[in-house]
Amino acid sequence: MRERIAVDMDGVLADIYGQFLKHEFEDLNIKQSLDSLIGKLENEAFSNHDKYINSPNFFYDADPIEDSIEILEEVNSKYDLFIVSSAIQFPLSLDEKVRWLNKYFPFIHWKQIVLCGSKELISGDVMIDDHFKNLDFFNGKTIIFSQPHNLNRENGRHIRVDNWKEIGAILL
Repeated sequence: MRERIAVDMDGVLADIYGQFLKHEFEDLNIKQSLDSLIGKLENEAFSNHDKYINSPNFFYDADPIEDSIEILEEVNSKYDLFIVSSAIQFPLSLDEKVRWLNKYFPFIHWKQIVLCGSKELISGDVMIDDHFKNLDFFNGKTIIFSQPHNLNRENGRHIRVDNWKEIGAILL
């Protein structure tokens, strides 16, 4: 039986920080650097966070994170892969996230997509996420994907990666 891998979307596959930065610049003419956001959750870093995240196409227009498409396709061929996203909190995101996955990751079958309110029920062998709150309860191997909000915290039992090539080196 193949190992089960759970992969988060926002901040792991989709460049959500890029979206926030773009919207904030267009909306308020504010240009922040990623370094200035270290240690701040997205809702702390961006004053209009709720406005942006509830805007049509916010999730759909996000760019994929570099190397995620090619490496995830290879991971998909070797593991039981599931894309897991806490999407229920933002109702507009449900359709957008599915369409986004179909656009950039057409090899992901709809049965491999889990849109949920909490990841506490998710089980498997490996979870890749950018939030400690989603990894801390997971019983398998955990990989924390570096994003500004998590850079000032110790990894704990989690393996830290800075990019998809590092994930590929671990899993492939």
